[in-house]
Amino acid sequence: MVERTGADHEIISRRSFLKTSALAAAQLAIPGVAMAGIHVATRRRLLSFHNLHTGENLTTTYWLDGEYVAEELARVNYILRDFRANEIKPIDLKLLDLLVALRQRLGTSQPFQIISGYRSPQTNAMLHANSEGVAVHSLHIEGRAIDICVEGRSLETLRGAALSLGRGGVGYYPKTGFVHVDTGRVRWWGGAPLARPRLL
Repeated sequence: MVERTGADHEIISRRSFLKTSALAAAQLAIPGVAMAGIHVATRRRLLSFHNLHTGENLTTTYWLDGEYVAEELARVNYILRDFRANEIKPIDLKLLDLLVALRQRLGTSQPFQIISGYRSPQTNAMLHANSEGVAVHSLHIEGRAIDICVEGRSLETLRGAALSLGRGGVGYYPKTGFVHVDTGRVRWWGGAPLARPRLL
């Protein structure tokens, strides 16, 4: 369940919850997503998040006994929403499974601290206008990218773990304090790679 800190964060309304649940159900109807191609835990897949912008926390088992759990996906979609526009988009299931693999590689139970999840086209355009580090056609717009850090793990360690998975893009932003991971083609930026990614 999503927890909030601060008086500005209201409980999710029934309408918002039904909307996010419908989006999550739609995720499960997309062909090919049931097996996301990431080798992770076989019985359950658990993730924890802390949204640095909203103060919200979520710990969820979003995949259990061979199936994605629509209600839990709805909660993930909500905490990774575009908080500026208050817009929700289904998050790529391959991205969630990648995060599970990354969590295992890091050997931590600490939550992923969210700098940026889904971005609406309007939010992305605004950020692009103010920063050279934001792509015009960012995978954040498609719900296929997340910018994160992890307490107790250096950015260099996080970057190295992401590179070692050899899946998707890895961006290194030490000045602003996060690592970008996505489910696009294998590539890296923000410094020389620590090692050539293994393609699995």
